[in-house]
Amino acid sequence: MILLDIITFFGRLHPLIVHLPIGFLLLAVIFDLVSYFPKYQVLKSAVSFTLFAGFCSAVIACIFGYLLSLTGDYDTTLLRHHKNSGIGIALFSGILFLLTHPKVRLIIPVSSRIFSALSVCLLGLMSYSGHLGGNLTHGSDYLSLAELTKTKREKPVSAEQAFIFEDVVQPILEKRCSQCHQGGKLKGNLSVESLTSLKKGGKNGPAVVAGKLAESELFKRITLDPAHKEFMPSDGKTPLTKTETEIIRWWIEKAMATEGKKLAELKGNEIIKPQIASFLGLGGLVPNEKETEISQKINPAIPLTLDNNLVINLRNSGFEARVMLQKPVMLDITLPSNSGKKGSELRKLLSPLAKNIIWLNLSENGLTDNDFDFLKDCTNLEKLRVEKNPVSDAFSNYLSKMPHLEALNLNETKITESSLTQLRKLPSLKRIYTFGTSIKGPEDGVINLGSK
Repeated sequence: MILLDIITFFGRLHPLIVHLPIGFLLLAVIFDLVSYFPKYQVLKSAVSFTLFAGFCSAVIACIFGYLLSLTGDYDTTLLRHHKNSGIGIALFSGILFLLTHPKVRLIIPVSSRIFSALSVCLLGLMSYSGHLGGNLTHGSDYLSLAELTKTKREKPVSAEQAFIFEDVVQPILEKRCSQCHQGGKLKGNLSVESLTSLKKGGKNGPAVVAGKLAESELFKRITLDPAHKEFMPSDGKTPLTKTETEIIRWWIEKAMATEGKKLAELKGNEIIKPQIASFLGLGGLVPNEKETEISQKINPAIPLTLDNNLVINLRNSGFEARVMLQKPVMLDITLPSNSGKKGSELRKLLSPLAKNIIWLNLSENGLTDNDFDFLKDCTNLEKLRVEKNPVSDAFSNYLSKMPHLEALNLNETKITESSLTQLRKLPSLKRIYTFGTSIKGPEDGVINLGSK
C-alpha cells in the first residue's frame, strides 16, 4: 500500500515535469531556426546543450508518466498513443542531440537544412503528444474543432419542459463528476458522459440501476459521509448540493433513470418540480413546502428569506449559484477558475448574500489575502474552498468568526503550520485539506479533526 502511494505521488508530478522538455525542445528549435539570420547566428552554439537538456527531461517525464499510468484511471487506447508519442519525443530529441556532435556528423553527414526540417518534425510530434495529453486530462473534446461548431443546448422555458436527463441530471454530473470520469480520465473505469456509460458502470459495478438506489454506486458514493475514503466527489472537491442529490435520487428511484423524457411526461413530478426549477434558475426562491421544514440541525442564524435579485445579479456576473434549501435560504456559490475577479468586486457581489452563503468555492482564481476581507461577514459558512490561490497565514484571520465552518480546502496555497493552531480553535471544523502546502500531515493531505 505504501509503495502504491509513493508511485501515485510521483506519477502525479508528470503534468508538472512534462513542461520541462516542452520548454527546452521548443527553445532548441527556435535557436536553430533563428540562427539562419546573421544577427542571431551565435545561438547555433546553444542548440546542442538545449537539445540535451530537452532529451534528459523528456526521459524523466516519460518515467513519471509511466508511474501515473499505473493508476489505471485513463482510457487505454488514448494512453497508449500518448505514451508511444512521448517515448518517440525522447528518442527523437536524443538523435537530434547526437547529430549536433562533430564526430557523429562525420559518420552521418546531415546538412543544416535537413537538421532544421527534422527539428520542425519534432515540434509537430510534441504538438501531437501534447494534444493527446490534453485529451487524457480534460476529455476527448479538449481543443476539438467539434467544440467550435457545437450548438449550445437551449435552456428550458419551464421545469415541466426540461428533459430530466439531458437538461438536469447530465449537467449535474458534468459539473461535479466529469473532471475524474469523462473523456480520457476514467477513475475506477467509470464514465459519466452518457446514460449508457453510467449503466455500464466501472470496476465497482453499475453507477446507476433503474429504480434501485441501493444498487446504484453513484448514489451510494455521493451520500456517504464526506470524510469517508469512497465519498464522491473526492479530493476536497465541492460535493453535490442537497437539491442536486434529491434530483439524482428521484431520477434513479422514481423516473427509473430514464433519458429523452420531459419532466411533464413523468409520473409524480410534482414532488421534484421545485428542486428542478431551482436548479435551472427558473423557480427563483419560491419556497417548497417540504424544504421549508427547518430541522434543529440547521443554523438558526441563517436568514429565512433573501432578495432574489441578488442571486440573479450574482449569476449574471459569472458566478454559479445554487439554492441548497429554500427556507432558510442556503446558498452554494462557485466562482469559475481564472475569472479575473478581485477583492472589491467580490465584496460588492458577495457581502449582501454573506449570511446565506453555506458553501463557497473560490479556488484557482489568483486571489491574495486582501481579496478575502468580505469573509468576515460570512459567519454561517460551513464549507470553504480556496485551493490554488496564493493565500498565506494572514488569510486564517478571516476565519476566526466562523463558528459553523466544517471543511476547509487549502490545497496548494502558501499556508504554513503556524495557521493550524488558530484553525484548530474553530469549534465546528472537522477537516482541513493541505495537500501541496508546507504543512506536515497525512500523505493524502487531509487533516481530520474529528467530531466537535
